[in-house]
Amino acid sequence: MSTAVAGKGLEGIVAAHSGICWIDGDAGILSYRGIDIHELAQRSNFEETTFLLWNGRLPNQAELEDFSAQLAASRVLAPAILQLLRSFPASATPMEVLRTAVSALSMYDADENDNLHDANVRKSFRLTSQIAMIVAIYDRLRKGLPVVESDPSLSHAANFLWLLNGEKPTETATRTLDVALILHADHELNASTFAARVIGSTLSDIHSAVTGAIGALKGPLHGGANEAVMRMLFAIDKAGADPVEYVREMLAAKKKISGFGHRVYKTEDPRATHLRRMSEQLSKDSGVTKWYDWSRAIELYINAEKRLNANVDFYSASTYTTLGIDVDLFTPIFAVSRIAGWAAHVIEQLDDNRLIRPRAEYIGPIYPTRYIPLSDRT
Repeated sequence: MSTAVAGKGLEGIVAAHSGICWIDGDAGILSYRGIDIHELAQRSNFEETTFLLWNGRLPNQAELEDFSAQLAASRVLAPAILQLLRSFPASATPMEVLRTAVSALSMYDADENDNLHDANVRKSFRLTSQIAMIVAIYDRLRKGLPVVESDPSLSHAANFLWLLNGEKPTETATRTLDVALILHADHELNASTFAARVIGSTLSDIHSAVTGAIGALKGPLHGGANEAVMRMLFAIDKAGADPVEYVREMLAAKKKISGFGHRVYKTEDPRATHLRRMSEQLSKDSGVTKWYDWSRAIELYINAEKRLNANVDFYSASTYTTLGIDVDLFTPIFAVSRIAGWAAHVIEQLDDNRLIRPRAEYIGPIYPTRYIPLSDRT
């Protein structure tokens, strides 16, 4: 049997059939179930987009209201999970906490041992709501703040900001986060989604698949670029440096500038288009424009010097910071959004499952190689 030879990192290899997400990297197109991301960012919300990802179509009004109500009703954490969140050491990072807590959620889920379609959808509702709760609640616990009760009247994005900050968010803040969640909801077979599908294909449970996805997202080559962008901007601020000169010196020292280029897109990441616009608007509304201004100056310089375009991570950094979100929550918020896509892919995988078991191109010693007895080895 012949096998296709992949580039490093499986580059260029088609590993699954999927009807969820389509990317044209040359044209800079991203679509969910055939609907362009620009349309969704301008006209949809996270609940409707999640319905689309899970069901393959847009909902009618009654379906959307029911879907939103189910998400709101799923904003429940077992007391044991809350106690677990309180028990973590002060050194625990939000991503470590999220990974561990999501794994523990399965033990308190009524559908834990049911891998059929409807049960996986029910678990997806719970996971989508619970991941947002875990991220927000742990942030308040580590700061010594009281836990805030979910408000079922709020949208997913608004409730997250409410749980995080303890005050009702503005319409601008809610819409900004809502669009950010839409933009990050799915991206085909990225590392975390592929990990989730591999785990799902073994007929493990969806909690295991999502725990594995979170573990993959924790890696800085996948989920941490926007954190690195913001830390660079903070360093520029601390040094009182000119942002372009600072980046020029980083390049001269052969240091990586995070937030530029993409494995798939050969033109501008379409998600960056919206995040740039939101970062600019938020900066004007807040009166703090330096994060956007510096980001824009760096983007123009890198584009001119290196012919690299900003990706989804570059402007999400200044957007989240202007919303008052701590840097180490950037990647957990990625998970708050990407659970919509992870769940869609696990459901799709299990609806027509075959164990994912690729082959490796062998590059070791030529076969057969003679076994040398221990007494003859030098």
